[in-house]
Amino acid sequence: MRWLYEEKREFDVQARLIATVMTGIMIVSGATFGQIGLASAQDRRLPESQTEIKMSLSPLVKQTAPAVVNIYTKKVVTTQQRSPFFNDPFFRQFFGDRFGGAFGAPRQRVERSLGSGVIVSSDGTIVTNHHVIEGASEIRVVLHDNREFDAELVGSDERTDLAVLRLRDVKDELPAITLGDSDAVEVGDLVLAIGNPFGVGQTVTSGIVSALARAGVTGQDYQSFIQTDAAINPGNSGGALVDIDGKLIGVNSAIFTKSGGSNGIGFAVPVNMVKVVMRGLISGDLRRPWLGAAGQSVTADLASSLDLDRPHGVLINEVRQGSPANRGGLLPGDVVIAVNGLPVDNPNELKFRIATLELDHDAELSVLRKGQEVMLRMPLEVAPELPAREETEVEGRNPFSGSKIANVNPALADEIGIDTLSNGVVVLAVKRDSLARRARIQPGDYIVEVNGVPIDTVARLKEVVKAGERAREWSIAVKRDGKVLTAEFTL
Repeated sequence: MRWLYEEKREFDVQARLIATVMTGIMIVSGATFGQIGLASAQDRRLPESQTEIKMSLSPLVKQTAPAVVNIYTKKVVTTQQRSPFFNDPFFRQFFGDRFGGAFGAPRQRVERSLGSGVIVSSDGTIVTNHHVIEGASEIRVVLHDNREFDAELVGSDERTDLAVLRLRDVKDELPAITLGDSDAVEVGDLVLAIGNPFGVGQTVTSGIVSALARAGVTGQDYQSFIQTDAAINPGNSGGALVDIDGKLIGVNSAIFTKSGGSNGIGFAVPVNMVKVVMRGLISGDLRRPWLGAAGQSVTADLASSLDLDRPHGVLINEVRQGSPANRGGLLPGDVVIAVNGLPVDNPNELKFRIATLELDHDAELSVLRKGQEVMLRMPLEVAPELPAREETEVEGRNPFSGSKIANVNPALADEIGIDTLSNGVVVLAVKRDSLARRARIQPGDYIVEVNGVPIDTVARLKEVVKAGERAREWSIAVKRDGKVLTAEFTL
């Protein structure tokens, strides 16, 4: 059986080699897989020259690999030993969560991790993933030629899982990769994934683009990933996804796996989003356009009720007054099918398309309205700070004491990743060992009502709290995950 297994492996290697050679021949000749598949038996032939036999992707690797780096990070984590009494109900009855079950002197330990990055400028500017460098106290970068540099963090954006580093003490120009156009990528395009999987050293894998505009993959707000079957493993994060022209089309970010290894489904942040985030982080002014409307994907049932020929686009349910969408003429009931000629099929993709456009320009929306396609022009602007946030730390003896609250406005909602059409008062943070923590108040809660009084602004909450500062009985209502929760407290 072992011999048969080895024979099969040898056959697989030969098959892959033949596929690579055929790919190379098509690239040079301009032929397509379809044309080769339709070729007659007389047209099929073996390679006739040493040059054809040796065709490979090595020139492409030599062109792009020097711009892909290994990133090593170190961060110090402080922990405390946990008391065995913490799980005892009697102990918790008297002390609650006040001590967190910890005792003794804090202990520090060093965590090390690895990832990949891409040099995008010859001065040593590098793009990588946010999760590769998150919380790092030291960042060390190793180049393709084994040179090592310390790096400083220029900026990081958790919402897109991107970060920008800059190497220190760079004296010579470094090899940089050319940025491509992810909007021109199509399913079936040949790609290479370059990175440092499992810390074994720089590794190149090949495959095709297997899908576009993938959403719901990670917790990031802006999701429209390029999906590829080029093997991506832990350590590849932050590495390069390049096309057959040697241009960067994406930054490898995530994998779909149940075992921890590659299952042939990897995801990369499109380079057009990388460009926007990189410019914003370098300039210190990362701002994105906002739509000011909310919608849903068009299902088969909705498509039938709207007399659409097929399910596609985003059905607009709500438009905020005064928003760019409102001023551009978008109405509830419209179906947005494209932005600047690029199709959109779900709310995540619509949000992504708007976010990758330049501020202070216009976006052209293709909209289906009552069965007719109309074109709308929408200004590209940042979300406004209206009403004012009035960020406040609540004090005194009340269920919200120790929490930080604010008025929700489009800018704040966009910043913390909640619905930009929402209103009211939101909890931003809760201090440990506070009354708010004991009342089970959580960041992200909307304060709906206190002692029977509706809460719509921070000022109104302050009034209610001040009026009841001597009260022992409190009744509150908060909205969490779309549900309104009510509770009674005796303080």
